[in-house]
Amino acid sequence: MDATAAASSLRVPEPGGGAPEIRLEGVSKVYPDGTVGVAELDLAFAAGELSVLVGPSGCGKTTTMKMVNRVIEPTTGRILLGGEDVTRVDADRLRRRIGYVIQSVGLFPHQTVRANVATVPRLLGWDRRRTGDRVEELLTLVGLDPAVHGDRYPAQLSGGQRQRAGVARALAADPGVLLMDEPFSAVDPVVRERLQAEFLRLQETVRKTIVFVTHDIEEAVRLGDRIAVMSDGGHVEQFAPPAELLGRPANATVADFVGADRGLKRLAVTPVDPAGLEHPPVVGLDDGLAEAGAVLDRAGARGAVVLDRAGHPTGWLPAARATGAGTVAAAVVRDDAAVPLQAPLRAALAAILQSDAGWVPVLDGGRYLGVLTPTAVHTALRRSVHDPA
Repeated sequence: MDATAAASSLRVPEPGGGAPEIRLEGVSKVYPDGTVGVAELDLAFAAGELSVLVGPSGCGKTTTMKMVNRVIEPTTGRILLGGEDVTRVDADRLRRRIGYVIQSVGLFPHQTVRANVATVPRLLGWDRRRTGDRVEELLTLVGLDPAVHGDRYPAQLSGGQRQRAGVARALAADPGVLLMDEPFSAVDPVVRERLQAEFLRLQETVRKTIVFVTHDIEEAVRLGDRIAVMSDGGHVEQFAPPAELLGRPANATVADFVGADRGLKRLAVTPVDPAGLEHPPVVGLDDGLAEAGAVLDRAGARGAVVLDRAGHPTGWLPAARATGAGTVAAAVVRDDAAVPLQAPLRAALAAILQSDAGWVPVLDGGRYLGVLTPTAVHTALRRSVHDPA
């Protein structure tokens, strides 16, 4: 079989065929003037995971990503998509089966949102009904009302809406792989955080194999299942889950890039540990103040968690207010702040800092488990550094 026939016989993963692993074996990019864009990389992006390439400008992260769909051709090495070498497959056919989202979105300005999202299904020869149903489904999935936004043009959308439409277009043919090049960097910080949260929710639903490029370590930590820190010359210094990257930087280059405040960044990737919860006295709204005071005296506690009749935290009772006649309901300091079990420590600490109680109740499916204190946050964070998840 000649080379042309061999190339045409190779299978390119079809839309909807699952999320494949992406493997780079000895992949490099060297330009005609001798400049090394990417050194010989050996990387595996796990199926269904979001892998982030992060590093300073010019380190080769975008070049690495673009070699996956052959927008840039590698100089050496193999790129395997679901076990097949993509360097031997027709490039245009390959790209139609890989979603691609860029910083400037890249929507066609003269086409409606519906037409933009339908671009790849049309190229693949989908019939009109199948294409229309998929467009409706995707717009709804990314939070754009088809009836409101479907017939608008890109110029009639906000920056965040355009970015959502770009994600919908990338997902339209149900590709197993999604490449994202700094997709949220062009919007303001508030919209960016909202888009990140929505994208995490979306990934929980679609579970694509995603390669995501950013220069922002905060974004990488928030979004990535694993993060590759790249340095000048296209080298990967460390490829690890966020908790490990922040807790155990492989070298000084990684430590410098993730920052001296990496301990604070770990708050975003370290979950609440039920073993670290404290259990102050608990009283009910209908309990008598004298009875509550006796409970606090026996425990030697400065305050009690107050639960309503359904067992939900509704505030706290300082020991100084647990005196006299009446019920706890008359003296409770109302505070309905609580965090769910497995919430990140960052969210828990934020809630603690806004509460006069000095703790935050932790719930498991609405059931009260105990409270998290600043001391417990510190203990959990130090434990995670020595034993990163």
